[in-house]
Amino acid sequence: MLDFYKKALLIFTGLLLVSGLLAYICFDRTFLHLSLVPVPEKDYVWIAVPETDDYQGGTSTVVLHDQQYSLDFELKTTDVAEYPFAALGLVFSDDNGEAALVDLSRYTSLSFNAKCSMANVLTFAASTVEKGITQTDDFLTYRSPTTFFSCDENWMPVELDLTRMETPQWWLDRFQLKLSMKDYRLDQVAKLVFGSTHQSPLNESVRIQIHQLQLLGRDWRFMYLLAGLMVVMWGGFGVWFFRAHTRALVNDLRSKIQKDRPLVAYQALSVEPQHDRDKDAILRFMATEYANPDLNLDTMIQRIGVSRTKINDILKEELGFTFTGYLNKLRLTEAARLLADKPEASIAEIAYSVGYKNVSYFNKLFKEDYGCTPKVFRSIYDPDSGDSD
Repeated sequence: MLDFYKKALLIFTGLLLVSGLLAYICFDRTFLHLSLVPVPEKDYVWIAVPETDDYQGGTSTVVLHDQQYSLDFELKTTDVAEYPFAALGLVFSDDNGEAALVDLSRYTSLSFNAKCSMANVLTFAASTVEKGITQTDDFLTYRSPTTFFSCDENWMPVELDLTRMETPQWWLDRFQLKLSMKDYRLDQVAKLVFGSTHQSPLNESVRIQIHQLQLLGRDWRFMYLLAGLMVVMWGGFGVWFFRAHTRALVNDLRSKIQKDRPLVAYQALSVEPQHDRDKDAILRFMATEYANPDLNLDTMIQRIGVSRTKINDILKEELGFTFTGYLNKLRLTEAARLLADKPEASIAEIAYSVGYKNVSYFNKLFKEDYGCTPKVFRSIYDPDSGDSD
């Protein structure tokens, strides 16, 4: 059994390591985080593009100071246009610098730290493709779900929920859509926009700094995959452990029985003659009387005429047992044989037949010697079956 437990421990340790590695990978893939500053080298490459109200005849301006270490830009909205507006768009592009669409559906929020040179309320929008309406060369045809955030002279953390933005009413009216048609998708996003609102200061330059701009999301498919892998791996280990443990226990019991039967002389075996008369008398007497439930050391002394000390010395020297230990060994070995060879006999009948008056005491001794109860021994031991992998 020791070899089995060593092998099981080795497999268990290996499974723990593999499980830890898989958990790390799946957790990393589940809890998504993508930094947008500095500009990613691939997949989510963007180009900063100023957007103003000049198409309305306005004079609002946008000045970009930095996009390498932070998003640092100035907005100045003037009151010339009917709807003053200034913004910085992060337009996604491909490797050739051409406009491209990216899939942000795995992300649920946008987080960053923001600071403005004066108190301001800004807008954030994502330009998304609307089937049947969007024309790739006209950004006004993109649906632009929008949300708002505040900033002032102090750095403050901001987290925007990308799943709860609102489509502007003017856009729905422009394309004659119902006001209730506010659902949007983030699987085809052309750009992200940070811009002014009607609550932004007019005719004032406002410097806006955004640090640690990150997309955050959850992809639960990897957690489901992890759960499935854990069930398969540990379930398989459990099945293997149960079957291998049973095989190892059966082999161990067979080995023990084969080892014990030649060692101890009991009624089912013949007793070889001994040169020493006392030793021969002791072994013969115990081999024929072990099933007597009233057998004890005093009875044996009276019957064979050998002293208590000599009986114990001979048993200890020859077999390594005391009188009681050897008596139990005889009884339990015979009980194991009967359990294997006599399936029709009850455990109580076997206990009584080998000299035990108390079945519970017999069960206790049997488990101590064989590592399992007589009931379990009988259920797993088949002397005619061969070993199997």
